[in-house]
Amino acid sequence: MGLWRSITTWGAPPSFNMGLDEALLEDLEAEPTARFYSWKPDTLSLGYFQKYEGVAGTSSAGAVVRRITGGGAIHHVNELTYSLTADDSHPVFAGKLGESYQRIHAAIAQALATFGVEATIRGRDTVLDSERDDTGMCFHKSSCEDLVWGARKGVGSAQRRKNGRVLHHGSIKLGTTPLEGEIATVGQIAGKIDPSKVAEAVRHAFAEQLEMQFEIAVPTPAERHHAHVLGSRYLDPEFVRRR
Repeated sequence: MGLWRSITTWGAPPSFNMGLDEALLEDLEAEPTARFYSWKPDTLSLGYFQKYEGVAGTSSAGAVVRRITGGGAIHHVNELTYSLTADDSHPVFAGKLGESYQRIHAAIAQALATFGVEATIRGRDTVLDSERDDTGMCFHKSSCEDLVWGARKGVGSAQRRKNGRVLHHGSIKLGTTPLEGEIATVGQIAGKIDPSKVAEAVRHAFAEQLEMQFEIAVPTPAERHHAHVLGSRYLDPEFVRRR
């Protein structure tokens, strides 16, 4: 499926993480890009359509942002966050929306298997032990395309499509947090593990299953500038609390 840039930004501020994902979505000339990143400080990201008052933990996280993608809130700590951005004509995003989720998640499941995690796509008939209706948290509510193990959700993703471009980003839980409680984590099976090791395995699985070829890269100066400009609103109280 062609050449992709591979960018890592470990321990980046939440405004930059979200700003760079959005910048890559908006740049019509940007090459297909895979990002692997983590957050500092720990950050609670709200789904675009969530009500601020309906999410537990907004007062206890190190920072709170609102994503441009839907879904539930995620506490970004003890995890690997990844994103893929490319034109919507790219084969990785071909077909119906759910097919692209399943394609990407199947590759991630292969990567997690190298750490002894037997992750599967939830499907339509599975009921998870981690399901809850009262928290607004992503890992307490699942869809049929999510990755699960041990009857709990461990990988959640979301997409935004705009002007012929696609941003697909998601969270791979390495450990739980006080806001998320009993969810599926890689650490339950593999022990404490560095996000960079999981990123390496995911990149290898993307190359093998999705036929991606990677070149190690960094954001261009223009992308960094655009990320900082866009990122300023992610922490804006009016944007975060507006719904």
